[in-house]
Order: sequence, then C-alpha cells, then structure tokens
Amino acid sequence: MEKELIIKWTIRESETSRILGLLPQLAADTKKEKGNLLYNIYQAADNANVLILHERYADQEALNFHKNSAHYRETVVTEIIPYLENREVQLLNKLF
Repeated sequence: MEKELIIKWTIRESETSRILGLLPQLAADTKKEKGNLLYNIYQAADNANVLILHERYADQEALNFHKNSAHYRETVVTEIIPYLENREVQLLNKLF
C-alpha cells in the first residue's frame, strides 16, 4: 500500500537560509530512491520559515529505506531537525 506523508517544518528564522540551501540535494537524492513516487517541497507564501514536504512511497519498505538512508540521516536528522521550531508529520495511507 502506498504511503503518503505531509510534513510541516517551521524553521528557526536564523537558520532558514542555510536549510534552504540543503534542500536541492536532499530532494535530488530522495527522488533517486527506489520506491519514491513523489517528493515536493513547498514554501509558505506568507512565511519563508514554513515549509511543507509532500512525499509518496510505493510501500512501507520504501519509506523505511528513505528514513534509514545516509542522506536522510546526515541532512534531515543532523542538519535540519535540530534547527526547527516545530515539526508536524502526517502519515497517510492512500485509499484510492
């Protein structure tokens, strides 16, 4: 069953520019993963510190692979999450 994630990051204002610089490579690496079906990052029109990530994976195995990948651990876990004011993750099961 496909797995869909909607993630909202609110970045500390002092870190926004640095984190935005990390995203092109993160997106490129993620899109190359087997089982990745979609990976889009959006920036709120009214607040540059708010990002929405929309991710889709073929199944739980593909999602697990992503979460355990070196680029996810090195970039997201180490370089992004510690610098967020807030992080909300919605894991969705695609029904149809």
